[in-house]
Amino acid sequence: MAVLSTPPQQYAALTRFLHWVVALMVIATIPIGVIMLQEGLSRSTQDLLFILHKNGGVIIFLLVVLRLVWRAATPAPALPASVPEWQARVAKLVQGALYGLLLVMAISGYIRVRAGGFPVEMLDAIGMPSLVPPSEALAERAQAVHATARFPLAALILLHVAAGLKHLVARDGVFGHIWPPLGR
Repeated sequence: MAVLSTPPQQYAALTRFLHWVVALMVIATIPIGVIMLQEGLSRSTQDLLFILHKNGGVIIFLLVVLRLVWRAATPAPALPASVPEWQARVAKLVQGALYGLLLVMAISGYIRVRAGGFPVEMLDAIGMPSLVPPSEALAERAQAVHATARFPLAALILLHVAAGLKHLVARDGVFGHIWPPLGR
């Protein structure tokens, strides 16, 4: 006899934890990426920002991959009946695009750094060899992808935050699916 299960009321604790850690890291990485390119910074400050940005990108990549694997294995909570079907479809599209762009940003950043002959300190410390050959042309293409993808990523982040705030204000239960990051 099959046991019917109802969808959970919240995402699993690990899903919520990963969501908020990635969100905080992305929110930190964006201004670091902007500031590190500014003229007039001391070399030591600029070096520190580059190290934080590169290694943060590695961590974001790993967490997003973990989150995608975990998400495939765990059910999502059902949306309330008050959420129109078109909003549910848009939410799935935005979430998918966010995952995709986070991966594009991490991979293009990695390729830019490695093809440009620069270190990724965290990976170098564990002895991981570069997966990309040195190539100035490849580094420039990856940099162009990285620089271009940041705009749709920022737009989708703003849209995602706006939708979250809308659900928080509406008190329709959707925001409660992902918050708090820890707990029952």
